[in-house]
Amino acid sequence: MEKSDDHHKTSNGVSGGTATEKWEDGSTGIRTAETMLRLAPVGLCLAALVIMLQDSQDNEFGSISYSNLSAFRYLVHANGICAGYSLLSAAISAMPGSSSTMPRVWTFFCLDQILTYVVLAAGAVSTEVLYLAYKGDDAITWSDACSSFGSFCHRATASVIITFVVVGFYVVLSLISSYKLFTRFDPPAIADSNKNVEVATFGS
Repeated sequence: MEKSDDHHKTSNGVSGGTATEKWEDGSTGIRTAETMLRLAPVGLCLAALVIMLQDSQDNEFGSISYSNLSAFRYLVHANGICAGYSLLSAAISAMPGSSSTMPRVWTFFCLDQILTYVVLAAGAVSTEVLYLAYKGDDAITWSDACSSFGSFCHRATASVIITFVVVGFYVVLSLISSYKLFTRFDPPAIADSNKNVEVATFGS
């Protein structure tokens, strides 16, 4: 009976390890696909960053620049950080066996999660600012700004849309890093219902 239990535990451990090894080391194509997924956001982040950095407009109504709005400044910083991390993580994941150690798997998992929320927050707060710029707010007598600064709003919109595309890539990367981490752990053991459990009783 003990041999059967040991064999069952061993088979579970081997199956979990085999799944991870197949993902990480068994296929060069999978590693290449992950590297490309990590590399793709670099160009997108830089595009969103450059568009926003160049977003300013002067006309008879005045002048406006992305630097006047904290949400847009945050979007620039978030895309810059994301571009740097994407390039570094792509270089590391391209190396055979580079992400096979447990500390690195945990590092990729945590940083992918953090970057996903950082970029998502940048896109969300910028979207709110753009909504107010396009629609205004009658309750507090704010008029829309995009009717006067249309070019500024169009470039900001393009930058925000690209940022949300980056979020999509990072959602996929977060799922991949989660899979690579949690397949390293064996499933929880199931208690044998046939075994008798002794319950202590106390006399009154």
